[in-house]
Amino acid sequence: MSPSTARDAPGGASPASGGPVGRQRAGSAPRRSHSAGGAGTIALTGRGGVVVMFGAGLVCLLLSRWLGVPLLAGAGFAIACALAAFATRPADLLTIAVSPPLVFFFATVLAEIASALGHGSLLRALTVGLLTSLAATAPWLFFGTLLVLVITMVRGLPANVRELRGKLVGVRLFEKEDNENPVRWDESPTTTAERRLHHGDVD
Repeated sequence: MSPSTARDAPGGASPASGGPVGRQRAGSAPRRSHSAGGAGTIALTGRGGVVVMFGAGLVCLLLSRWLGVPLLAGAGFAIACALAAFATRPADLLTIAVSPPLVFFFATVLAEIASALGHGSLLRALTVGLLTSLAATAPWLFFGTLLVLVITMVRGLPANVRELRGKLVGVRLFEKEDNENPVRWDESPTTTAERRLHHGDVD
């Protein structure tokens, strides 16, 4: 190697690709590509999935009333349920699986309150509108709930159910141990026999 080549290399390191600098640069490229690929992954928490279902359901319910398209309310909620079930992380699938009926009910109540604000009797308009809306969108509610159950079952819902069951069993065993008598008199057979013999001698 000529002196000029050695001076051109940074820090006096060898310019060969097999040197430490070359190995370090070659190893850093896959890490950057891996992190860039994982940045596009979307994973919602259980609360985030519930918020998505509630927000989309409320918007679709309001738009269906303002635009006069009843199909938009149920179809939009079913699509929101499917998206939430796909985007929620596997650890919170149980929360998403049991949420659609309750989320749809509260979204419908809020949409009916917003729609009944301009009427004379708020309570009457809310009651009639709520019953009518629930009756009209009940098939879509069942369809959205079924979609969520199917998607979460495929993504690992049975594992979450088994984990919850194990936690409940552990809590029951812990409570059972706490309810037991904390004061215990452990007597060995020899101690009991000596006491009986002592009482016999006294008699």
